[in-house]
Amino acid sequence: MTISIGASVTAGACFIAAVLWAGAADLVTMKIRNGLVLFLIAGYIILAPLSGIAWLDIGWSIAVAAGVLACMFVLFGLGWIGGGDAKLAAVIALWLGADHALAYILYTALFGGILTIVLLQFRLMVLPLQCLTVPWIMRLHAPETGVPYGVAITAAALFIFPATHWMKALT
Repeated sequence: MTISIGASVTAGACFIAAVLWAGAADLVTMKIRNGLVLFLIAGYIILAPLSGIAWLDIGWSIAVAAGVLACMFVLFGLGWIGGGDAKLAAVIALWLGADHALAYILYTALFGGILTIVLLQFRLMVLPLQCLTVPWIMRLHAPETGVPYGVAITAAALFIFPATHWMKALT
């Protein structure tokens, strides 16, 4: 096994695990920890060059991620998303690469819309007694609670990831 294939396998495993963790954590706690975002940044810095990604492509990915971060912080400032969502979206854009950024943003919006509709329907339901003692279910059910947008960000990331350079290195 070459270094680039090993780095790509490691990157895929780390990315998928971290993104799933972020989505689950946002669903249950409505928080995405900075440590998880820093883990993804460090993983990219270490594994992108080792997996054979060209320095020009790394540069473009960084530029696109910075642009996504700027746009997401505008949305954060408007109160539409959380700060953790903004940071997670940007670091995922970094990993997916500049060539997949637009599709990633569009799928995030699509999955976010679906998630919002599902959550609004869920909030109209009467919960069974067993759910009334589960704090995170009660928080999601409360009308004043926001949408755990990290779930939509995660779904879009996992939907796009198989088409990225990380996975192409394995074929």
